[in-house]
Amino acid sequence: MTTGLTEREAAERLAARGGPPEDTTTGRSTASIVRANTLTLFNLVLVVFGTLTLVAGDWRDALFLGVLVSNSGIGIFQELRAKRALDRLAALVSPHARVMRDGRERTIPVGEVVVDDLLVVSAGDQVVADGTVISSEGLALDESVLTGESLPVTRSGGESVRAGCFVAEGSGTFIAEAVGDDSYAAKVTGEAREFRHALSPLQTSVNRLLVVMVSMMVPLGIAFAVVLVQQDLAPNEAIAEATAGVVTLVPEGLILLTSLAYAVSTRRMARRGALSQQLSAIESLSAADVICLDKTGTLTEDSLRLVEVIPAPGHSLGEVGAMAGRYAATSGDRDPVIVAIAEAYASAPGRSDHVVPFSSRRMWSGLELDGRFLLLGAPDVVLPNTRSDLHAAAADAARQGRRVLALAESRPPLGAVGSADPPPPDRSPIGLVVLAEQLRPAVVESVAFLRAENVRPVVISGDNPATVRAIAADAGIEVGQTPLDGRELPTSDYELTAAVLEAGVVGRTPPDEKRRIVEALTRGGRNVAMMGDGVNDVPALKASRVSLAPGSAADMARTVADVVLVRGGFESVPPMIAEGRTVLRNLQRVAKLFVAKSVLAAFLILTIGLSPTAYPFLPRHLTLASALTIGIPAMILALTPSDGPWRSERFLRDLSRFAVPAGVATGLGVVAAFLISLNVIGLDVAEARTVATTALILIGLYLVIIIESQGSPVRVRWVVLMCGLLLVSYAVALGTPMFASFFELEQPNLAGFIAAVIGTLLATGGLWLTDHRFAPPSRRLQALADRIK
Repeated sequence: MTTGLTEREAAERLAARGGPPEDTTTGRSTASIVRANTLTLFNLVLVVFGTLTLVAGDWRDALFLGVLVSNSGIGIFQELRAKRALDRLAALVSPHARVMRDGRERTIPVGEVVVDDLLVVSAGDQVVADGTVISSEGLALDESVLTGESLPVTRSGGESVRAGCFVAEGSGTFIAEAVGDDSYAAKVTGEAREFRHALSPLQTSVNRLLVVMVSMMVPLGIAFAVVLVQQDLAPNEAIAEATAGVVTLVPEGLILLTSLAYAVSTRRMARRGALSQQLSAIESLSAADVICLDKTGTLTEDSLRLVEVIPAPGHSLGEVGAMAGRYAATSGDRDPVIVAIAEAYASAPGRSDHVVPFSSRRMWSGLELDGRFLLLGAPDVVLPNTRSDLHAAAADAARQGRRVLALAESRPPLGAVGSADPPPPDRSPIGLVVLAEQLRPAVVESVAFLRAENVRPVVISGDNPATVRAIAADAGIEVGQTPLDGRELPTSDYELTAAVLEAGVVGRTPPDEKRRIVEALTRGGRNVAMMGDGVNDVPALKASRVSLAPGSAADMARTVADVVLVRGGFESVPPMIAEGRTVLRNLQRVAKLFVAKSVLAAFLILTIGLSPTAYPFLPRHLTLASALTIGIPAMILALTPSDGPWRSERFLRDLSRFAVPAGVATGLGVVAAFLISLNVIGLDVAEARTVATTALILIGLYLVIIIESQGSPVRVRWVVLMCGLLLVSYAVALGTPMFASFFELEQPNLAGFIAAVIGTLLATGGLWLTDHRFAPPSRRLQALADRIK
């Protein structure tokens, strides 16, 4: 079986199974997207009142159903576009398997693996089938996906492996015994295949807000209905007033904007080659204030270049080079270090009966080569403890940003080695191998962007601390005088966080210490993003708030990452952060309009609605006002560039501080304009409702400008122009008989316009008084004036 199946045998087994499975895609299904955008509580409320209006009222008062349909349609369309973009990217990084066919190693899609295939795995690979180990060279599996156990488990010949695990260390081969849906992992997780994700802080805040709104809507709706019944109104009038009151309570656009923000940002990420494996990944990335980076493959190119070898006393340059080349050829490892050595010193492989694969916990590897026991790894681990010229040479090269490895010979046999065992004590140095790394394109610019956005880059690497510090400094990362050694970190979270942020770099960091650094920063109140590509980065990736991995990363790293950079690398992160912050910042701003509308509706029901006075609006008036002051501005502003701070944790606080006083003040202005028109000027109800609608539109457009007064001067000018055009649109509708008749608007006389202005001034005055609690009105007014200039 060491040669594996023949191609013919594999084809027969695949055909007997019905061929390869259909492609599976990431994310929610089309059906779940449609359900999420249609089957909601608020849509149910709108449909019920819309149906009542169509059956027993005036169909023009059911215009809000068109808003419902358009909202759902836009949400479905955008999410499906994002899904298609993600599916295309997912196909590029779908897992593959290495199998032996006809005695040759081949890479095939996982769906083509069949029973009795001989699979080859090495560090970072995913185990794609259940089976039995045939050969093992230090093979250790991460089985945490199935068992929850975080430590790697060693597997030897004859032992079982299960699909879903990852190779943490070493390499080996195994025979597939159960594949696809027949595997243990598929049976255990069959119920959990539907896309699920943990709620982000923003999603949690929106859900809490919706719960509050439902709690407010139900009793207010019931009380309003009771009052309407007691007023003995005609059915069509009662339905119109009930619809106007209750429907306005529904923040129908808030849910749309939330899903739209995620869909648009996800699609924008996909255009940049970023596969988001969590809906809320863009939010978490945008909120990050610390980003932890691996050095190799993130700041530097994956490939290395051997620049020199330094022989130990008693050895020549040629001898060290030849031995290093033979070591690389014999190990067969695909690590960039081994590849660079093999390219510099081409050699035929030797005979090896025992291999100790490299482990980031041990920081060394070894093999028996033609009867000699050789070690290759970090100089401070592999070289004897006695200080020598080699130690000094290694330190000097590290300070120059070079990557240095030591080659040594062990006197006793290597024997069985644990994942964290030190090298044998009796060893003699052979020499040093010095390699050069190259910064990735645009790394310096990317780091500069992060620093300007108050995101602290921290480099956590397994390499020599001096090497890491030199590379980080070249990239423009702020580094301390002395880099941290990951093997000598402070035990307290507080001291560890302070030390890491001060140093900016941590070298010689074992995987578990990488995770501890991320956890300590998180417990210290930091929003931590982690980017890495290797198996040794996986514990830290899992511990971070949002994790990123390049498309070339190990299967294990790609699987646990929230975002996979299918195209590009670290240089793709700053644009993603900028776009994400723009989308979410806009969402935070326009959400204030929707919530203020609901507060206004509650205020109107508690004041006018529970009194015998006619309600100040028909549903069609509110549909028009909502479109001009909320719907159109929100759709435009939510998708345009913006600047300013963004923190999801402040979402509810900022929302309530604006929406509650804004909604109450708007209600005061509208009620005042309506009652003045009705009781002081003596207008009829239809004319008074037009005055109230006019006041509502004036106040609503004013709120849009106030919300955007903290934006850039260019954006503020566009917002003022947009609001002016919307006001002109209302004036045109008011003066056009066809539109005025459709919306039941009566052109008010001069006194009516004055009443609308009085109501508007009352609302704005109330807002200034309320705003005085947080900032002097003169400062905001002056800031707004300065931005418009």
